[in-house]
Amino acid sequence: MAAARKVSDSETLMTHRALPEDANPAGNVHGGVILKHIDLAGAVCAMRHARMGVVTASIDRMEFKAPVHVGELMLLYASVNRVGKQSMEIGVRVVVENLMTGELRHAASAYLTFVAMGPDRKPAPTPDLILETPTHERRNREAEMRRKLRLEERQRERQAQESEKISHGNP
Repeated sequence: MAAARKVSDSETLMTHRALPEDANPAGNVHGGVILKHIDLAGAVCAMRHARMGVVTASIDRMEFKAPVHVGELMLLYASVNRVGKQSMEIGVRVVVENLMTGELRHAASAYLTFVAMGPDRKPAPTPDLILETPTHERRNREAEMRRKLRLEERQRERQAQESEKISHGNP
């Protein structure tokens, strides 16, 4: 497995200027367009950490906080928060810049989990993560809490599904 990598080694900034084809008739960028760019920025960050291909496994806590308008610049900041055996949580923050006034606002945030894929197209080990700052340490702790909650939720869902199968006699 590759040597551990620092958070700063894979931090990613991508930009996208919102164009008319990105928006609805009111001039607001569609959430799906923003989500596409979040996924792309997250994937680039994950690939920079793993130095191999990745696939999106899940998206958590997708929050739209402010609209993005045609003509504005989306700045997508992506950073590795946590690394598991084959997966990584990437946090992506979208800041919008009004290019005429310089005004900045927080438009969206999300946490995405990516799985590293080896040359055989199967999940592969990812390098460990070196946390460099107190912010990185906090993000790592929060990512671990989100992971724990996801696993607990999946377990509750499985139990509910099994209970439903038993009570209805379904296989």
